[in-house]
Amino acid sequence: MTTRTFRITVRGAFDALTDAQRAALLADATEHDLLRAAFTPEGNLTYDIAARPAFVFRFSATGEKEEDILEATEQAEETAKAWLTERGYGYKHLRSTAEDLSQAPLGKRQRRAARSAGA
Repeated sequence: MTTRTFRITVRGAFDALTDAQRAALLADATEHDLLRAAFTPEGNLTYDIAARPAFVFRFSATGEKEEDILEATEQAEETAKAWLTERGYGYKHLRSTAEDLSQAPLGKRQRRAARSAGA
C-alpha cells in the first residue's frame, strides 16, 4: 500500500482577546507571518493580528487509506484547539479543509515531466 500525504488547513478567528494577549500576538507576529507559511506535521500558524483577528494553522499528515484523512483532520483541529487553549486565546468560527495530494490534479510542470518520462 502506498503512503498518502494530506494537507490540512484549520481556519478561525481569535475571540475576546485581552490587550495583553493582543500585544503578545503582535510581538510574535514575525514568527507567524504568511511568508513563513508551511505545511508541517506539528502545524504552522499564520496570522496578521494588526489587520484582522483571523488565523490559519497548516498541518501535513500521512495515511495508508483514503479514510485516514478524516482522522488526520480531526487530529489537526484538536492540535489547533490545544495550542489556542494552552495560551488562553479565545477562538471562534473554527473550520477545516483537507486535501489528499495523491488525488490532486497535476500542475503544468508535472504533466510535462510525466510526458517526458513516458517518451
